Amino acid sequence: MNVAFVIYNNMTALDFIGAYDPVTRLKTMAFMPDLTWEICAISDSVSDSAGLKFTPTRVNEPLQGFDLVIVPGGVTALVYQLTQDPAFISWLQTARSCPLIASVCTGSLLLGAAGFLSNKKATTHPNAFKELAEFCSHVVDQRVVDEGNIITARGVTASIDLGLYLCERLAGHAVKEKIRRQMDYQTAP
Repeated sequence: MNVAFVIYNNMTALDFIGAYDPVTRLKTMAFMPDLTWEICAISDSVSDSAGLKFTPTRVNEPLQGFDLVIVPGGVTALVYQLTQDPAFISWLQTARSCPLIASVCTGSLLLGAAGFLSNKKATTHPNAFKELAEFCSHVVDQRVVDEGNIITARGVTASIDLGLYLCERLAGHAVKEKIRRQMDYQTAP
C-alpha cells in the first residue's frame, strides 16, 4: 500500500501530522511492513500557517498510482482561496483513480473543488460548513464521514481520529486499538 500525504502552504500542521502519525505506525509497528508513503506538494518547500517548514519527497508529480491520498486543511479563508487555484486543483484531480481519498478539516473544501464530493455527504470544521455546502450533497456534523472511497473528518483534532479510522479500515479493529493504545489516545466515552 502506498500513501500520499498532501501538503501545501498555509495548511494546518496538526491536520497533516495527526493523520500521518497513526497511519505510518501501521509500518513502524510492523502491522503493514509493505506500507510506503510520500509527502507530496506542488512546490519544493511548504510552510504551515504559523511558519513551520516541511520538505516534500515528491514535488509536482501526479497523485495517480497511490492507494490512499490524505489532504489536510487550514484556515478557511486561505483554503477557500486555494479552491480557486486552477493549478492546485488540477494537481489534486490527478488522484481521481486512487481507491481511497481522505481529508481533514477544510481539506474537504479542496476535495470538493476537485470534484470528489459530488453527490456525497461530507464534513469539515463547523466554521466552514457553509463553504462546504457548495461542494457536496449534504454537510454532516460528525467526527468522520465515510462515503466509500471518500472519507472526510471534522476539525483539526479530528485528524487523529481520521488516522485511527484509516488504520482500522486498512488493518482491522484490533490493529487500530493497538496503535491507539501505543499513542495513549483516549477516545470520547
